[in-house]
Amino acid sequence: MPLLEGGTPLGLVDELDERQLMLFLIFGSIGGVIFVLWWMITVSKWFQAWEDEPIIRYSIDVPKPAGDGTALENPSIKAPGSTAIQCYAPATGEFLGLVNPATPEGIDRAIEKAQSAQERWARTTFSQRRQVLRCLQNYIIENQDDICRICCLDSGKTMIDAELGEILVTVEKLRWTILHGEKALTASRRPTNLLMAYKKNVVRYEPLGVVAALVSWNYPFHNLVGPIISAIFAGNGIVVKVSENTAWSATYFSLIVKGALHVCGQNSNLVQVVSTWPSTANYLTSHPSISHITFIGSRPVAKLVAASAAKSLTPVLAELGGKDAALVLDTAHKDIPRIVEILLRGTFQAAGQNCIGIERVIATPKVYDKLILELEPRIKAIRVGSGLDAPKDDQVDMGAMISDSSFDRLEKLIESAVKDGARLLVGGKRLNHPKYHSGHYFQPTLLVDVTQDMDIANEECFGPICVLMQAKTTQEACKIANSAPFGLGASVFGNRGTENEACITHLKTGMVAINDFAAYYAVQLPFGGVRGSGYGRFAGEEGLRGLCNIKAVCDDRWGWAGIKTAIPKQIRYPIPETEKGFRFTKAVVEIGYGSGIKGRFAGLRKILKNS
Repeated sequence: MPLLEGGTPLGLVDELDERQLMLFLIFGSIGGVIFVLWWMITVSKWFQAWEDEPIIRYSIDVPKPAGDGTALENPSIKAPGSTAIQCYAPATGEFLGLVNPATPEGIDRAIEKAQSAQERWARTTFSQRRQVLRCLQNYIIENQDDICRICCLDSGKTMIDAELGEILVTVEKLRWTILHGEKALTASRRPTNLLMAYKKNVVRYEPLGVVAALVSWNYPFHNLVGPIISAIFAGNGIVVKVSENTAWSATYFSLIVKGALHVCGQNSNLVQVVSTWPSTANYLTSHPSISHITFIGSRPVAKLVAASAAKSLTPVLAELGGKDAALVLDTAHKDIPRIVEILLRGTFQAAGQNCIGIERVIATPKVYDKLILELEPRIKAIRVGSGLDAPKDDQVDMGAMISDSSFDRLEKLIESAVKDGARLLVGGKRLNHPKYHSGHYFQPTLLVDVTQDMDIANEECFGPICVLMQAKTTQEACKIANSAPFGLGASVFGNRGTENEACITHLKTGMVAINDFAAYYAVQLPFGGVRGSGYGRFAGEEGLRGLCNIKAVCDDRWGWAGIKTAIPKQIRYPIPETEKGFRFTKAVVEIGYGSGIKGRFAGLRKILKNS
């Protein structure tokens, strides 16, 4: 028989090749069959969903400003001689309408309506809940232009900022919940142990009842609808307290959700939306019928909410904003053009009024000066105005801020930093817009050479201010990032995996995006922070389960066979012999937890001895 080099017969090689080919064909065929079956099952589920959860279209009237388009002279949410909330467009000062704030009696009625509707809603199937979300998602996609325009009117942002910060993240939350919500809330089995082997353990996720959400004004549509999506899919009713700064749009946005419930045959009272002055809000947060509170806002207000909720021992999830840092490391020097685009978007989107906006850029030596050269002309070129009112040939990059209440504080922070050695390269002051004199605008700002001991490096600006800080090393960059009393999110830009991983480990935040900005929110990872940025998580499995009563159930595995817990005679009351009873229980512990087989057998012998 001919031999190959090394002495292997050629015939044997041919035989091995034939066997390998046969095995490949067999396993390939099996894999193909499995794939086809998986594909057929998946497609059948899709068709079943379309059949069981049909999308029903509906319409909601889009609100129009109540005024004649004239701008208020000194716009404020407080109207002289009235208790009503005066709503106006921050970009122009245009009067939008008046909203009567809810009273304690009105809050009681809202909670009662939600409670009544929730009793039936808690018994709905996941399929019925998904149908509501599918109808809601379809409405948003088909009416996103109107939703964006209303957001822009009420909050001053641009249409692009509204599309990204209101629509995209909301439909992603809907998509995730529709696809993965049932799995997250399906009862899960848990392991047992030797002594309890005759038991089976399950954790159930049951509705809490009526929950509440107090949401901020920076994303009036998403911040309102987001908590509603999770709350109702978990089987709860919800009362949302919206900010008085965006009370005008809240009615329209709430009707969008109520419309989805109604066309699906559900009680639209499940969702209640109220606007109140801060003095009345504590009536809601301390209400004994509220089972859980989601709060999105500032640290000072969060402390008041937590103190109020403590009266009824209501759990609170607090998302309090941050001082998010973007670390740009030397290894990213070839990627600076792309990184600059992300830094600009992360800093100036919604005029910097973004809880996960980039508040600090911390760069190492090789990239620091490059970033300044790239950022300065780009920030100078940012055009500010009202995207809804500008002529078609006028481009607007950044909109207004919600009010002028923070302008003094921002100017003082910048002035103080410059006095202490920082360099102000762009902006730094409020902007008296040449066209919109009653609008609330702040100049896009670039402040460099900021150090960690400056106030502006430690206080949340929540405005269009790009703060650039230098670190000598990656380790120092992490140290600077952690020096602020916040811990919401962070970004790390670098091309070395081990270095990025080290940053992830050392950053004291709830979330980190690698070579990106806030990407974790676009994929529904659990959202929340540590330290001064709050506690608890919304979004993802953790967010859904946080709105549930997590019920642990321990049941008999073979109860049908009569195998159940029985108290041994040695420890039945009155105990016959306490010393013997102690030795018996000690032996039981050794059987369950003794070291190795020998230790457990020793426990068994003691059991028999003390029986």
